[in-house]
Amino acid sequence: MKQTGWILLLVAILANACAPNNVKIEKDWEKYFSEYKVEGCFMLFNNGQGTFKVYNIDRAKERLVPASTFKIFNSLVGLETGVLKDTSTVIPWDGVVRSVPEWNQSLSMQQAFRLSAVPYYQEVARRITKPVMQHWLDTVKYGNMKISRIDTFWLDNSLQISPDEELGFVKKLYFDQLPFHKLTMQWVRAIMLMEKTDKYELRYKTGMATVGPKTIAWITGWIEENGHPTFFVLNFDTEDKSLDVPKVRMNLLKNLLKDAGYMEGLK
Repeated sequence: MKQTGWILLLVAILANACAPNNVKIEKDWEKYFSEYKVEGCFMLFNNGQGTFKVYNIDRAKERLVPASTFKIFNSLVGLETGVLKDTSTVIPWDGVVRSVPEWNQSLSMQQAFRLSAVPYYQEVARRITKPVMQHWLDTVKYGNMKISRIDTFWLDNSLQISPDEELGFVKKLYFDQLPFHKLTMQWVRAIMLMEKTDKYELRYKTGMATVGPKTIAWITGWIEENGHPTFFVLNFDTEDKSLDVPKVRMNLLKNLLKDAGYMEGLK
């Protein structure tokens, strides 16, 4: 796709906010992905300045399985519908021993989000029910809005969303522009806080899923410095089963943010 077309698309994605006045293709960011031999993209939108930096703009349009980044949406619907009373809502452990030891216990919503506990959020989805979940997917226009089984559709590659759509979604969450109550969005923003220092706050959700021979990885969220949010989406895939994907994912995010001048409290 030509860059001119992409500028128009990105302006449309970020409607109701400060439209980007400078879309920059960051080819130099390729070195960070090459270091780990992964194929991916990174999008960075500074809301205050209206600047957009993108690496691999073609991939940024490609729809992929959202994996656990869908827990942001699942949390919003769970709270909005009353399935989850608040972020302290506990769902008892079902007694099934799973490969992640931290999941083998009763968890609150806040704990489950931080631990990315799949069983907790599968139960949330079942309690929401398929018709209600479909209503909210359609209302928000989340990705391709497709549901297979109610407790696996964000993992089994039926639901798909592109990095640019993810970016637009979290931007709307930050600015209370989604069709949920403000308290619902406030609660979800609160549980997304993963790192806080005197220089910045980092809010995000990770995701990882296997599709065919590939492991697909995500981080979507924003970094806030001096009250100024910058939204980001990192996505990549690999066929290397020996790669420590969670470690690589975080290294990539922080290297890219630092390259762009973040994490120093100067933005």
